[in-house]
Amino acid sequence: MQLLEEKLKNLPSQPGIYMMKDELGNIIYIGKAVSLRNRVRQYFQSSRNHSPKLRAMVPKIKDFEYILTDSELEALILECNLIKKHRPRYNVLLKDDKHYPYIKVTTEEDYPRVFLTRKVKKDKNRYFGPYTDAKAVRETIELIKKLFPIRSCNKNLNNIKKGDRPCLYYHINQCQGPCMGNVDKEEYQNMIKEVCKFLDGRHEELIKELKEQMKEAADKLQFEKAAMLRDKIAAVEKVMEKQKVLSTDFVDQDVIAIAQGRKKSIVQMFFIRSGKLIGTEHFGLDDTEDTDIKEALSSFIKQYYLVSSFVPKEILVQEEFDDIEIIEDWLSNNKGSRVYLKVPHRGEKKKLVDMALKNAVETLENYEQKLVREEARTLGALEELARHLELEDPPRRIEAFDISNIQGTDSVAAMVVFEDGRPNISEYRRFKIKGVIGPDDYASMQEVLKRRFKRGIEERKKLQSEGKDINIGKFSKFPDLILIDGGKGQLNAALKVLDEFGLSHIPTISLAEKFEEIYVKGQEEPIILPRNSNGLQLLQRVRDEAHRFAISYHRSLRNRNSLHSVLEDVPLIGPKRRAALFKHFGTLEAIKNASLDELLQVEGMNRKAAENLQRYFGKNI
Repeated sequence: MQLLEEKLKNLPSQPGIYMMKDELGNIIYIGKAVSLRNRVRQYFQSSRNHSPKLRAMVPKIKDFEYILTDSELEALILECNLIKKHRPRYNVLLKDDKHYPYIKVTTEEDYPRVFLTRKVKKDKNRYFGPYTDAKAVRETIELIKKLFPIRSCNKNLNNIKKGDRPCLYYHINQCQGPCMGNVDKEEYQNMIKEVCKFLDGRHEELIKELKEQMKEAADKLQFEKAAMLRDKIAAVEKVMEKQKVLSTDFVDQDVIAIAQGRKKSIVQMFFIRSGKLIGTEHFGLDDTEDTDIKEALSSFIKQYYLVSSFVPKEILVQEEFDDIEIIEDWLSNNKGSRVYLKVPHRGEKKKLVDMALKNAVETLENYEQKLVREEARTLGALEELARHLELEDPPRRIEAFDISNIQGTDSVAAMVVFEDGRPNISEYRRFKIKGVIGPDDYASMQEVLKRRFKRGIEERKKLQSEGKDINIGKFSKFPDLILIDGGKGQLNAALKVLDEFGLSHIPTISLAEKFEEIYVKGQEEPIILPRNSNGLQLLQRVRDEAHRFAISYHRSLRNRNSLHSVLEDVPLIGPKRRAALFKHFGTLEAIKNASLDELLQVEGMNRKAAENLQRYFGKNI
């Protein structure tokens, strides 16, 4: 604490960003300031005016770092990038944009492609989005491919060999066939510009250009080309017909409104281009119940436009917020022309914001109704289990174990974790059974439990000796309830291990599949819950997930072993290359279908070994 006070005294009165850290050195909040000295000190003054979120955060601050910048604008840009990188717990966070779909146009290539991606890179390609509906994105891409004969393949067009054949899309006139080497590069690039105009919502501009092209083709008696352009114009106009005229300003606008709920806020966006509504999206912001709507607006706008491919001339929002002017400057710099952030109070623009807010409220209400139902399935189910199993508290963390083998071969075990009634996939663990020969489920279960808790106890001791939180290790967090797949025999086998490790206080049950009987330590007769019980249904979901995870692991091992045995007969394909092939392609079928160039991309593969594989699968070299 003394060190913290010393750092507070020496803070400079310059613009910059600050990063609050907890006792483990994790960044829990990132902010910017015109004066670091004034802003950071505010956190440690009287908490009377602090929001509930701030009151929860401040006691966790054990250290902070700061970076000086030359201006508030630089601080804002740095803040945006660092929040995106670190995703601190107490910042208002837009769902990780890696999950959102984008439309990518590979403008870096001579003959670009258009496809869905969830990764935005800092390159010369064009990205459109983010979107929230992957299905709608795929439909848009399909429409583009019907309108514009662009290529779909990922062939290296610099390495086309004589005799290569074009794909089906060429034969059905949905690709011009640049792989044939007879497509004019400039003509193709012009078509890509049209695609980008379509995705930007600049439909009227696109139609004007297409009409000019159609007239030119007709004048040159190129009637087939003119007819094709006519059909393209008709298709674009059909898309336009579905769009509503919402603004008479005929400028590009984004309309943003936020509705705040108990655990989540919904951001509704309208995308208006040349006065027409071309699309809508809604986004979720988590853990915003204690967040001021002004902070939520500011945070969303910064995070959204940091990755957005397009910034309109106007952005309409429902409320003023502190850094609105500096965000305007930032967006204007990004766009290369003036961008205006406006809070309309009357007229047409106010109606647009109100309409967006109405839609945000409706979406939020639907979400909260769904949340109530989900809580009955999760938290409500945990409370029910606590009653039936006579537990002091609901089991927030449930660990389930399952064994999978076929006649004792490739025996594996799976551990799945449910927290607050939901699967936590990052906590799943899988094990190869090492010390059991043959199909012995009891012994296999005991081996797995021994390994899991031995590792957990060792991690806890190490973390305690280092003065760290005992729950941050891979195995150090212990369950509130252990679920074993099976009957009384499987339960007793598990209890012996827990007694051995001094962990008999952890509630442990088994669930027998046939009659869904719950066996509990010290009870002769099983507990039988009604089939419609939320508690029983939760246990079934946990048990079935453990079974699924174990089976999938067992299947992958079996496939790998099968693959390796098949490839043992191929000259120059030893264990390392077999492992590399499986890692690269995943399946034997994919290896069979791979081209010579694709095989050569595998780590450790040379041309001779790749040619041997091709011959083995009956391909001509």
